[in-house]
Amino acid sequence: MNDVISLQGISLDEEAEIIEFEEVDDEDEEEEEEEYVTLGTVERAKNPKFLLRHLFPSKSGGVPAWLDPVDLPSGMSSRCGFCEQPLQFLLQIYAPISEKEATFHRMLYVFMCPSMSCLLQDQHEQWKCRDDNLRRSVKVFRYQLPQSNPFYSSDPPRHDGTDKPSSAGAALCSWCGTWKGEKVCGSCKRARYCSEKHQAMHWKTGHKNQCRQIIYNSESSSSGSSVRLPNIDKGHMNVLFSYSIKKSFQLNILVILVACSTLWPEYEIIIEDECAFDSEASEDNSYATSMVLTPKHTKTDDTYQHFLGKFEGDSNKRSWASFQERISKCPNQVLRYCRDPMAKPLWPLSIGRPSVANIPKCNYCNGPLCYEFQIMPQLLYYFGVRNDPDSLDWGTTAVYTCLASCETSISYKEEFAWVQLYPTAPMT
Repeated sequence: MNDVISLQGISLDEEAEIIEFEEVDDEDEEEEEEEYVTLGTVERAKNPKFLLRHLFPSKSGGVPAWLDPVDLPSGMSSRCGFCEQPLQFLLQIYAPISEKEATFHRMLYVFMCPSMSCLLQDQHEQWKCRDDNLRRSVKVFRYQLPQSNPFYSSDPPRHDGTDKPSSAGAALCSWCGTWKGEKVCGSCKRARYCSEKHQAMHWKTGHKNQCRQIIYNSESSSSGSSVRLPNIDKGHMNVLFSYSIKKSFQLNILVILVACSTLWPEYEIIIEDECAFDSEASEDNSYATSMVLTPKHTKTDDTYQHFLGKFEGDSNKRSWASFQERISKCPNQVLRYCRDPMAKPLWPLSIGRPSVANIPKCNYCNGPLCYEFQIMPQLLYYFGVRNDPDSLDWGTTAVYTCLASCETSISYKEEFAWVQLYPTAPMT
């Protein structure tokens, strides 16, 4: 890998600009997390149908539950700014704002390129916050709706199994189930794709045979009866096709189904107040210690001591100790949420944090962005991310959104993420 990063700076090529990371005095951060904080933990959904969009889920992995199922991000908005491949869905948070009618429903989506090489390059780009041509491998989108809207009932869902699915939206990629399927298979005219890469991957992993069977059934059937095809079990979930010869092809799907087998596993995000864990942490300190977070989630004593050995300077050690003490209340937390104008992320390190000047203005109203939530590295553990050189790893990912949660004609509005990585070399 040609891209080299440490928390002192990043070298992408011989002429790359070297960016010095500022170190923040921990004394300025003592009261940063005194605000009301909500934690997110993950568990497998009892039924995948509970994570459909008309139930407004908070979830991680799998495919996104798009609030607006029609006008999705497209083009380069849906792609990594470096490898230019479609981004992978990381998580979404249902975060309505009761003070505004326009934000009765409000969802925040985070997407990330699964390549660590791209994330290393992203580190260089995030410091260029005022650059209009900023390239990112991590993207955040905000979408909001008033109570009265064309997609959902004004009555809240009952969550008792009687809620009706929403009407169909845009045709999605048959491979990833995430982005619009704007490309159509030239043979069967049924499968749709968001990119040439996903079309090629689907063809190699089973669609070649499925495509022939669809064409064969279409040509051999002389009636309008439904023809059932075998389950496609190559991927993340099974998908069952049915179609009518006399009518346009349709997919009968209760749950969003895709062929890709490399999506991150799907979890429901369970929301709880951090204060609820205060007593539990003191009663079970041994468990908290065993769940200490280190790069790639290795937990052996030797690895942990080697990791700590990379910290040089009292401020980084104090910051790391404070970080570990705080998360020990709930070691399996994957999310920390606090939409307060004075709130700040819980940073693992004192180096590599953004200053106020590093956070850009809103792309749409030019107003300030404020911190809203952060994604913890423990999520990678639940995703089963392997300890490979190009596997993802981060210290924390902080998300900043428009303070006014502004309204424009643009459906999905892009917000800002700041990723703090663990050190890969001794810090000075």
